[in-house]
Amino acid sequence: MKKILLMFAMIFAMQHTFSQVSEKELLKKTEETVAKIQEEKPNGWAKKGMFTFLLNQANFNNWLAGGQSSISGNAGVKYDFNYKSDTWTWDNKAFANYGLTKLQGQDLQKTDDRMEFNSLLGKKASGEWYYSAFFNFKTQFDSGFDPADNSIKISHFFSPAYFQFGPGMMWKKSDNLKINIAPATSKVILVHKHFTELGPAFGVLQGESSRYEFGAALNGYYKFNMMENVTAENILNLYTNYLEDGQNVDIDYTLNIVMKVNKYLSTNFSFQTIYDDNAFPGFQTREIIGVGVNYGF
Repeated sequence: MKKILLMFAMIFAMQHTFSQVSEKELLKKTEETVAKIQEEKPNGWAKKGMFTFLLNQANFNNWLAGGQSSISGNAGVKYDFNYKSDTWTWDNKAFANYGLTKLQGQDLQKTDDRMEFNSLLGKKASGEWYYSAFFNFKTQFDSGFDPADNSIKISHFFSPAYFQFGPGMMWKKSDNLKINIAPATSKVILVHKHFTELGPAFGVLQGESSRYEFGAALNGYYKFNMMENVTAENILNLYTNYLEDGQNVDIDYTLNIVMKVNKYLSTNFSFQTIYDDNAFPGFQTREIIGVGVNYGF
């Protein structure tokens, strides 16, 4: 009798163990399926937008260690509208940022100002490779002034304005990892003539209002999760002009890190560096960090 009871106990234990393993395997397969569905978006249009407002404040009152009260704000809008079919992919991204800061006893100063639109069209070639064509446009909203003399205006809306476009080949692993190579890229720079009256500006010759370049461009995009609720977005643009100083490479790199608190709050860090010897003989850098209020649409 004891042997029979022991045998039934062993059978029950084995069934319970196999049941637990099966449940775990089923749960794992379900999670993998959901992740795959999220990764492989259905054909057709997918649209997504995000508005973000960053705020920073520092206040000092009778603070013996010293300090200067300040308040700054930065508003940004991103909007993606992408199309996908079995043989075509068309990714469009538009974004705009504008920021101001106010130091105690000083006038308002601009801290961020940019408007950009990117469009990348791909036709399936083989595997993860696509025949591609890209278009990029960027400019600014407001006037910019010489840091050494705030009375001298050095830029304003559509001065400068940059256009890049050309055919190429794209390697696209997913929406979050892609590289486009365009060896026959046209680049046009527009600027108002009053910025070139006394000399060249942004690569445009004195007395002119536009400049044409022909060269090669490489554009890369990589977004990944650093850890739970922390994402890092890398955007790299390289360009070289065949017609003049082909050894020089223009660099535009942006890193965006978002540490999500909840649906509406996050801590945002943004770093951008630009090297363009036609505009400035060195690296331009921009860094912004703050608590963000987010609204998706």
